[in-house]
Amino acid sequence: MTVIVLTNCPVGLRGFLTRWLLEISAGVFVGNPSARVRDVLWDEVRQYSGQGRALLAHTTNNEQGFTFRTHDHAWHPTDHEGITLIRRPAPNTPAPQPAPGTTSPASAQSPPTGWSKASKRRRFGRI
Repeated sequence: MTVIVLTNCPVGLRGFLTRWLLEISAGVFVGNPSARVRDVLWDEVRQYSGQGRALLAHTTNNEQGFTFRTHDHAWHPTDHEGITLIRRPAPNTPAPQPAPGTTSPASAQSPPTGWSKASKRRRFGRI
């Protein structure tokens, strides 16, 4: 079983993949090609994906029963004691808060936090 997921890729590439795989949803292709055809398809995807991202998952003979490859993804597969895991980038850390009694220029310029009028109407009805 082979699954290819495309994000923000040219329409021509999607059409190319439909020759060998079934598109079950927009950008999601499923099929059972041979390993040789799968590798050729992946090379074509990497070459013609443009600004888009791609993910390939396929069955293999290991502990997990599958493996995957990524192209231009922020998440990368890493091997951890024989098991492939996904390494996600660290989330953006929030800016440090100023000490009590002081103001920072960034907080003075940002709008105040709170509920918008639309949120209040949704939550409590018409005001």
